[in-house]
Amino acid sequence: QVQLMESGGGSVQAGGSLRLSCAASGNILSINAMAWYRQAPGEERELVASINNGGHTHYVDSVKGRFTISRDDAENTVYLQMNSLKPEDTAVYYCAAHLRWGDYWGQGTQVTVSS
Repeated sequence: QVQLMESGGGSVQAGGSLRLSCAASGNILSINAMAWYRQAPGEERELVASINNGGHTHYVDSVKGRFTISRDDAENTVYLQMNSLKPEDTAVYYCAAHLRWGDYWGQGTQVTVSS
C-alpha cells in the first residue's frame, strides 16, 4: 500500500501562486509515476501533470508554462508549483501514485482562485 498526504491548497487571487506538496509513504519503491489531477464542480477529474521515475514530465496544455511538477526523492515528496493562477484553475487537486498493479489517491486539497 501507498499513503499520500497532500498539503498547500488555499485561496489566492488571479495571477498569484501556490505550491502543493504530496508526501508518499509505504510501498514507495513500487511507484512508477506520480501525478496531480484536479476536479472542478460538475466536471470530470483531469490529469494536470505527471512525473515518472525517469524524471519525464507531462502537462495538460492548459497549464503548460505556468505549472511545474517536481520531486524530492530524499523526502519522498512531489510538488506542484502553480504560477499565474487563473479562476479556471479552481478545483480540488488530488495527488496520485501510479503503480504497476493499481493507483493510490490522496484526500484532495482545495485550490480557489478569485478574479
